[in-house]
Amino acid sequence: MSRALSLRRSLLHLHHHRTKPLSPTTPPPPKPIQNPFAPLYPTRKFCTSPTPIPSTNSEVRKYIGYTALVIFCGAATYYSFPFPGNAKHKKAQLFRYAPLPEDLHTVSNWSGTHEVQTRNFYQPENIEQLEKLVKENNEKKARIRPVGSGLSPNGIGLARSGMVNLALMDKVLEVDKEKKRVRVEAGIRVQELVDGIKEYGLTLQNFASIREQQIGGIVQVGAHGTGARLPPIDEQVVSMKLVTPAKGTIEISKEKDPELFYLARVGLGGLGVVAEVTLQCVERQELVEHTFISNMKDIKKNHKKLLSENKHVKYLHIPYTDAVVVVTCNPVSKWKGPPKYKPKYTTNEALQHVRDLYKESLETYRIAAAKSPDDNEPDINELSFTELRDKLLALDPLSKDHVVKINRAEAEFWAKSEGYRVGWSDEILGFDCGGQQWVSENCFPAGTLAKPSLKDLEFIDKLKQLIEKEEIPAPSPIEQRWTARSQSSMSPASSSAEDDIFSWVGIIMYLPTTDARQRKEITEEFFHYRRLTQAELWDKYSAYEHWAKIEVPKDKDVLAALQRKVKKALSCGCI
Repeated sequence: MSRALSLRRSLLHLHHHRTKPLSPTTPPPPKPIQNPFAPLYPTRKFCTSPTPIPSTNSEVRKYIGYTALVIFCGAATYYSFPFPGNAKHKKAQLFRYAPLPEDLHTVSNWSGTHEVQTRNFYQPENIEQLEKLVKENNEKKARIRPVGSGLSPNGIGLARSGMVNLALMDKVLEVDKEKKRVRVEAGIRVQELVDGIKEYGLTLQNFASIREQQIGGIVQVGAHGTGARLPPIDEQVVSMKLVTPAKGTIEISKEKDPELFYLARVGLGGLGVVAEVTLQCVERQELVEHTFISNMKDIKKNHKKLLSENKHVKYLHIPYTDAVVVVTCNPVSKWKGPPKYKPKYTTNEALQHVRDLYKESLETYRIAAAKSPDDNEPDINELSFTELRDKLLALDPLSKDHVVKINRAEAEFWAKSEGYRVGWSDEILGFDCGGQQWVSENCFPAGTLAKPSLKDLEFIDKLKQLIEKEEIPAPSPIEQRWTARSQSSMSPASSSAEDDIFSWVGIIMYLPTTDARQRKEITEEFFHYRRLTQAELWDKYSAYEHWAKIEVPKDKDVLAALQRKVKKALSCGCI
């Protein structure tokens, strides 16, 4: 307003000055020079008088209007988006803070890569409530999908039409110590189950990398651990109680209906909601984990021995290096006991060069390391390796050269972390997967335990060559694991041959930032990476993507091709 009034005074002064009459002493203006050619060539008149000044009041009103408009737009923008004070740290999720109807539930997976909103989100507390829920939705012809802990990178359980979550159905119902079997509600998490049966001296035969999955979910997607003699987790299922829309609650087992049982074990929730599961357990035991670093030349020499002599084994391949981290786990010897080994390096010494790389990278990218008084950023010396890796990647996640430096630092970290660790199987078999991420994992046949085909190592060679040729900013690790076959029809490791073994290979790109633009760029680069591996490797090695990691194509033709591939595999018993 003050600016508008000041402008008004200036205009009034200018107008007064320009309209002031000439004083008597002022000489008259010179007469215009006559153009002798005027009759022949009419000339354009040049203006020598000042530009007419518009009405003073209308000019002031115009600027007052502009000022009011700017103030109004600013206020409207500010009050239309009631974000909390920390929203600047959550740029990838800004829409979460917009006002939503009270009955609208927002459900996302752990990685934040998939999210849906629904008005139909159910959490029954017992099987009677679940039966009623399924029956009512069937009568209304309303679709609902079972959703577990939301740990699958692809959000397989998310559906706008409606979801049912069994988190409140999480009890251990019965333990048969003699048969080593346990009956549980399907909503119980793996860690809760393990804690609930350890007093009986029992545990699960194998584990995936993490322990937060619900039992119903981990079985239905065909999840797996590692060990060429050990099948995927669905093979531990002895019987299941399924709540179906058409037949109500049915109990299925190999003895009662083997065809339906093997189909429903890895059923993706499509045949009904798994309400109860009976699992075959094993005696609880301590394992000794041995971690050491190798290279592909030595791995190829010792591969058969590593697969056959170790109960659990996995390889962590590091792109742009020849390093292979080998992790084996075996029961502690009753006669020898745990190995006596003193590590060459402390944890701090193993991490020091990674911390140094982080400090150097902060300088390279001109990012101030000083912390403000209200900054909750943890001290660099308190961060684990995976946390440091996320910090490093966040600086420039799509720079190949930067990622190569990080991968080499990781190889050095593992070289300084060689050694042994002893603990219970549920403690040892876990793996720190890092932060939010995109993952694609494939399963393909790798011969038999007696005669490995070595296709699994050939796959890795081709994959690493592809990464280097295309200069993909591929972070570490490329995780490789093995399992025995599964008899479940829809398992990626399904086979009728008892001796078959399968290799599971996962590629990854982390999402170490909350910036929406940067997450979008990482996502695009990951799908480019995935498309290249699909085009070059999947069909050649008869690979099928893990159900918990498959991404449904948006392109109709690509989706139709995927559906044909799955149907063909089911018809021939390959999946």
